[in-house]
Amino acid sequence: MRQPSVIARRVAAASVTLVVAAGAAACGPKDNDAKGAGGDSKPQKGGTLTVLNANPQEDFDPARLYTSGGGNVPSLVFRTLTTRNRESGAAGAEVVPDLATDTGRPSKNATVWTYTLKKGLKYEDGTPITSADIKYGIERSFAAELSGGAPYLRDWLIGGADYQGPYKDKKGLASIETPDDLTIVFHLNKPEGEFPYLATQTQFTPVPKAKDNGTKYEQHPISSGPYKVVKNENDGERITLERNPYWSAATDAERKAYPDKIDVRSGLDSSVINQRLSSSQGADAAAVTTDTNLGPAELAKVTGDKALAARVGTGHFGYTNYIAFNPKVKPFDDPKVRQAIAYAVDRSSVINAAGGSSLAEAATTYLPNQKSFGYTPYDHFPAGASGNPAKAKELLKEAGHPNGITVTLTHSNDKDFETSPEIATALQDALKKAGITVKLQGLETNDYKDKIHSVKTEPGFFLAHWGADWPSGGPFLAPIFDGRQIVKDGANFNTGFLNDKSVNDEIDAINKLTNLDEAAKRWGALDKKIGEQALTVPLFHPVYKRLYGSAVKNIVISDWTGVLDISQVAVK
Repeated sequence: MRQPSVIARRVAAASVTLVVAAGAAACGPKDNDAKGAGGDSKPQKGGTLTVLNANPQEDFDPARLYTSGGGNVPSLVFRTLTTRNRESGAAGAEVVPDLATDTGRPSKNATVWTYTLKKGLKYEDGTPITSADIKYGIERSFAAELSGGAPYLRDWLIGGADYQGPYKDKKGLASIETPDDLTIVFHLNKPEGEFPYLATQTQFTPVPKAKDNGTKYEQHPISSGPYKVVKNENDGERITLERNPYWSAATDAERKAYPDKIDVRSGLDSSVINQRLSSSQGADAAAVTTDTNLGPAELAKVTGDKALAARVGTGHFGYTNYIAFNPKVKPFDDPKVRQAIAYAVDRSSVINAAGGSSLAEAATTYLPNQKSFGYTPYDHFPAGASGNPAKAKELLKEAGHPNGITVTLTHSNDKDFETSPEIATALQDALKKAGITVKLQGLETNDYKDKIHSVKTEPGFFLAHWGADWPSGGPFLAPIFDGRQIVKDGANFNTGFLNDKSVNDEIDAINKLTNLDEAAKRWGALDKKIGEQALTVPLFHPVYKRLYGSAVKNIVISDWTGVLDISQVAVK
């Protein structure tokens, strides 16, 4: 998930996008027994599952989707080489085989990855799925008219940076080989031990070349999953899925595919969604949402109703809300000023502004506090729960500001409880106690994104957030702290302009590891090292609370997506 715009889309898509949408302690649902929620009877096949969403499932083409772990609704139609483990909690943060027989076989230096497809895989029309189809599906994601997916393949594959897709280059990518119908080999320009995570992205979905009609493919993509698209109206606002008769559970250990039909309805107001799920009348009893959380006021009402509270799924997605500094802008070029702000932060007031402790958990590390990320506890500038203004004043005095400073905090005007006015005001009040006068600069969404992502206009002090493309420290730390990823003429996410050779070298060294547990430990140690520079001040990790209908069974919420996995849901 990237920063605000993409992360929001991914949260909607993954929930992922989203991606998805778009949290922290290593645990699954707290308010229910994950597998048994929604009734005591054993889940059975049949019925219609309704999905009530605020955001439409736009760009329903595997090349164009940017999701975490293949997304939620997309993963019902698009199978990939690997996928996320469909289990609650920390177990769900593991990558497992999907179309492939394993998670990939790396060469000694992790620059070549080989996969073998399972036998008997078929599309919705009964034709066999081949390795050439996966190669073609990846290649079409390079076409300019199908842009929007995860950028890693362009960076990682040999020749990827210059490839323009199969519509312009009929020869394809030589770095993807298909020696036979069941084998596919990827040649990378650098070691990438986390390639199995990347292979969960929808760009690894097989696409039959004969059925590819370019930008129109999203209207009826050819299914490799348990459901096929029978209707897609208004660019994903209404999507109807029915069973793919050629999908076989014998080749798919992850998706349960209990409902006969899935009706996705989007463009709804969040309050309407929660009201319909709360009431659970008619078809809404068998309904879920993949992108709408309970807000503070709604959560207060639900908490007071035991029956409703039993229908709330709680989850965490790898996501951090934080303060970002531009050290090229005074006075933030002085580490002591940045440290002073870190000490002055009142996380209790920030969490209250984010909706309370049920919806946000305090953060002192940049990495989310989940094992898969390599979470390593640290608090370099201990402010306690309510800030340490005395220590902040002391540091400001040492920095030559005995009378305090006046600074401007840039934030979004979106009411997202993350980078919004509520959070900014809470920080303004806390920093005032330390002699730091904060002027607030609220910007509309597009202006905010343009300003904070441009090297030329990035402010010195602003609110930001970052989410996981997959549950590992790599896609969390590298885009933000790898100096080679500073983008001068485009969207830049290395907001602290850190270009430390020792950090860059350690990122390269970790990327060579194919033992993901060992890699996680190294990511955690690197996070701790970078944290000493106070280029960011972690504030909190969001918690996702979502209602589901009274007839919904088999609730699974993993630490990969943090939201209910509809591939596991039953309604009978």
